Amino acid sequence: MLEPLAKLAGFAKRPGPLVLVIMDGVGYGKYAEGDAVRSALKPNLDWLTAHCPNTKLKAHGTAVGLPSDADMGNSEVGHNAIGAGRVFEQGAKLVCAALETGAMFQGHAWQELSGNAVKNGSTLHFIGLFSDGNVHSHIDHLKAMIVRAKQDGVKKVRVHILLDGRDVGETSALQYVDPFETFLKELNTNGFDARIASGGGRMFITMDRYGADWSMVERGWKTHVLAEGRQFASAHEAIETLRRETKAIDQDLGAFVIAEHGQPVGPIVDGDSVCYFNFRGDRAIEITAAFEEDVFDKFDRGHRPQVCYAGMMEYDGDLHVPKRYLVSPPVIDRTMGEFLCAAGVHSLAISETQKFGHVTYFYNGNKSGKISETLEDYVEIPSDRLPFEQRPWMKAAEITDYILTAIAAGKYDFIRLNFPNGDMVGHTGVYQAAQIAVETVDLCLGRLKAAVEKAGGTMVITADHGNADDMYEHKKDGSVLTENGILKVKTAHSLNPVPCIIYDPKYAGDYAPELRAGLGISSVAATCLNLLGYQAPQDYDPSVLVMRQS
Repeated sequence: MLEPLAKLAGFAKRPGPLVLVIMDGVGYGKYAEGDAVRSALKPNLDWLTAHCPNTKLKAHGTAVGLPSDADMGNSEVGHNAIGAGRVFEQGAKLVCAALETGAMFQGHAWQELSGNAVKNGSTLHFIGLFSDGNVHSHIDHLKAMIVRAKQDGVKKVRVHILLDGRDVGETSALQYVDPFETFLKELNTNGFDARIASGGGRMFITMDRYGADWSMVERGWKTHVLAEGRQFASAHEAIETLRRETKAIDQDLGAFVIAEHGQPVGPIVDGDSVCYFNFRGDRAIEITAAFEEDVFDKFDRGHRPQVCYAGMMEYDGDLHVPKRYLVSPPVIDRTMGEFLCAAGVHSLAISETQKFGHVTYFYNGNKSGKISETLEDYVEIPSDRLPFEQRPWMKAAEITDYILTAIAAGKYDFIRLNFPNGDMVGHTGVYQAAQIAVETVDLCLGRLKAAVEKAGGTMVITADHGNADDMYEHKKDGSVLTENGILKVKTAHSLNPVPCIIYDPKYAGDYAPELRAGLGISSVAATCLNLLGYQAPQDYDPSVLVMRQS
């Protein structure tokens, strides 16, 4: 049972709703050159920053439960922190600990994976994001599991690589492929045979999320499982050829199959073991469904091989997906959403498809479904199915339209929303598009500001991590990195802080205008609870507000 929220003494609750705006991927850049947030025309955000209480929040590394402050934040852990009100150790940190202690290899899931391959003399397959970005996966985790598989007596391993170019450099794939091929070559002794079997860009195959584009998963299934597709002698050859032909960056490269004498080296067949080694859940659930679900209507799988399948982590704690997983995820309890439902607060969560799960599933502590059917409404605006640089405005206007109607109706006490533009467009590496994305969000902020003022409400403006604020790679001296005279584009998240701005037209001096500094985005929850008239639970990270109790 949750303890009831106590009323906040000396605070006059505003008559209108509290609107929490999460500007995904919008941070405070360190360098002027390459900062699409700074260069964007954004009169509303500039006005809010100049006239409203504001501070900067940490949104990466240990502030969101990641192993070190060299680790960039991401939308999953960011929304976990915002919704939970405190920091939980997250995927990468949990996996590292399980590998260091050996707990992963002592667990039933790993023993079933490797044991099945040893018993049947079959192949152990690994599928996942192939980089050290540490947002969805880490190549070191993959290497450790392959080494252990050999020790366990597995004779044949095949790796199906999803090229990153999003959480790492946009054309960095060969920096991972070439050393990995050397690693495998050195490991391939005493009858052990490990090879790369297939691959493709993460935004072209396999790693769809929220049902936005199942054709990506279908292409991945045909590539990894059925070994259907264009054949190459090596991953190196495939990457160089596809780059030359398409000019695409890594995340968008087409699919490829590695073959020898015209025969694929690693189709997935009956009796094999399969490990999806991403630890982050949002882009793991759909390919998992293709492997696990008996009744499946998203695409024609052909013959679905009967395999021993496991994920790195449990990707959905409510639905228990996958059935078998190597590392237990953090148990996130006592979320802000749970407390508000217990207090009878009516709320709305809204975004477009690309971030809908973040303001619901991740915000609620990796739990599917509503906390309360009567007190909560979740609204998903379908995202466009095309490259984000071609529609940098995305669905921000439609999200805003819905919220304006909701504010006017007076139904909700609390509205939370995510504008995905700064993140999704920032990942494309197209500077002009990222700038337009930020300007789009700014236009929507202006519309929300007017509606909140009219309703007598409050607005908290923040972000889950940075991205559009750091669009170029920089040297240690701050100068922009170039390659053959061309600015080196950065498509990954930044390590920069993010805003926390309080727009409170009916401010009555009940908190200090100077906000606390040095906090992380987990403090957003306590801040929102205060603005709704409640004291935050004692174990929540502190609010940015310094209350003036009467």
